[in-house]
Amino acid sequence: MSDSLSPYGWLVIAWITLIPFNGYGYHISILNQIHSTISCSTVPSLVHDKLPACFELNDWLFGVVTSVFNLGGLFGSTQANVLMEKFGRKGTARISAVLTTLGSAIMGLSGSVTTLGIGRFVIGIGSGIGICLAPLYIAEIAPKSIANTVGVLTQLGIVLGIFLTQLLGVYFSSPEAGPNAWRFVLFFSFTVGMIQILLTGLMVESPRYLRSKSLRASEEARAIEKRLWVGHGVASDSVASPLLGEHDPEVHPAVPHGNSTTLTVSQVLVKTPADVRIPLLIISLAMIAQQISGINAVLYYSNDILSQALPELSKYVSLGITIVNVIMTFPPIFLIEKIGRKPLLFLSVAGAVISLTILGIALNFAGAAASAGSTAWTTVSSTFIVFFVMSFAIGLGPVPFVMIPEVAPFHAVSALSTIALTLNWLTNFSVSLLFLPLRNALSGGPPGSPNHDPTKVGRIFWVFAVILALVMSVVWRKWRV
Repeated sequence: MSDSLSPYGWLVIAWITLIPFNGYGYHISILNQIHSTISCSTVPSLVHDKLPACFELNDWLFGVVTSVFNLGGLFGSTQANVLMEKFGRKGTARISAVLTTLGSAIMGLSGSVTTLGIGRFVIGIGSGIGICLAPLYIAEIAPKSIANTVGVLTQLGIVLGIFLTQLLGVYFSSPEAGPNAWRFVLFFSFTVGMIQILLTGLMVESPRYLRSKSLRASEEARAIEKRLWVGHGVASDSVASPLLGEHDPEVHPAVPHGNSTTLTVSQVLVKTPADVRIPLLIISLAMIAQQISGINAVLYYSNDILSQALPELSKYVSLGITIVNVIMTFPPIFLIEKIGRKPLLFLSVAGAVISLTILGIALNFAGAAASAGSTAWTTVSSTFIVFFVMSFAIGLGPVPFVMIPEVAPFHAVSALSTIALTLNWLTNFSVSLLFLPLRNALSGGPPGSPNHDPTKVGRIFWVFAVILALVMSVVWRKWRV
C-alpha cells in the first residue's frame, strides 16, 4: 500500500523546515541588503535609543562579520552527529532553534561590531546543527513514495528564508524606515525561533531513529508512523524505509538495529569502511561544489557586485535574484523523479559553469563600458547572474541534500552527513571571507584605488567556473546510479 503524509505529518515537516528557513536561509545573506546601513555608508555613526545606528565596517571587517556565521556553522555541523545520537532528532532540533533565537537577540541588541559578530557566530552554530539535521529528519519521517519530493523542502526552506530577509532588508535599510530599523530584520528571526521552540512539545521523534537505538522502540515507532502517515496498512517493518533501501537487501544487506551498526564520524575518518569510501567521496565533493560555485558570494555580495554598474538599482536586482531562486526551487520537486538526481545535478552544473563564464566576461566589459556611458553589458551581467541562480536552484542546490540518504548506507548516513556538511560550511566560510579580497586582487585593487582595473572584476567568476567543473567531473565518474 502506498503511503502519504497525514495533516499532522505535514505539520511536522513544516516545523522542521523552519530550521533551514530561519537558520541557514534567513541569516546566510541577512547582511547583504543592510550592508550600507549598518556600515555607516548611508547614515552617520550616531546613537539612537542607546544603540548605535551603524558601525564602522570596511570591506575586510564586513567580510569577517559575514563569514563568522560560517565558522559557527562549521563548528555546529561537527557536533551535529553527536547531538543527534545523544538527544535524538527532536531534541537536536530544539537545540538548533534555541541557538538561532539567542543569536538573533544578541545581534538585534548589539552595541558593537564584536557583539554583532558573536551573535552571528551563535546563529551559525544553530544553523550548522540544523542543516545537518533537517534533511535527515525529513527523509526519516517521510514515506519512501514521496521521500525524494519532500526532501527538496530543505532547499525550499533555505531559499524562502533568503528571499524574506532580502525583502525585509529592502525596506528596513531605507532612510525612511529610520536609523535603527535594520534591527527589526533580526527581531523577526527571533520571533520565528520562539514559535519553533514553543511547538517542539507537539512534535514526535523520528521513528527510524527510535528503531536504530533499540528493538523495544519498534512499537513506539510504529505508533508514530500511524500519526505521520496515511494509508499505513501494513506492518511497519515491511514498509519501504524512507531512507532509501534500508530494508532492501540488494541495496544495504543485513542492516540490523542497534547502536553497533551506526558509524561515528571518527570511525569513518580514521578507518573508512570499504562500503563507505565512494559515498563519502561523492557526497563530500557534491557539498563542496555547492559552495565553490560561488552561489553564496552572489547572495552575500550581490549588492557590492552590481553597485558599481547599477548604483540605484542593485538592491532591487538582489531582491529579484532571490525571487528567481524561490521560483526555480519548485521544478526539482517534479524533475528529480522524472529526470533522476544525477542528470538533474549535472544539467544544473553545466548551466552554472556557462553562466559563470559569461558573467565574468560581461562584468569585465561592463567595467570598460561604464566609463563610456554604456549600460548594455550591465544588462548582460544582471541577466547572467539570474541565469546562474536559476541553474543552481534546479539541481546544485537541492540534490546534494537529497542524495545523502540515497548514496550512503543507512549505518553511515548520520556520520557522512556531518562530514559532508562540515566541508560545505568550511568551503562557504572560505568563499565568504576571501571573495572581496580575491576579487580586488584579481582586479588590481579595491574599487576607487589607483590600480583598480574595472575590466578585470569578472575574473573571480572564472575561478569559480573552473573549480566547479573540475570537482564535479570526479563526482560524475564515481557516482554510479
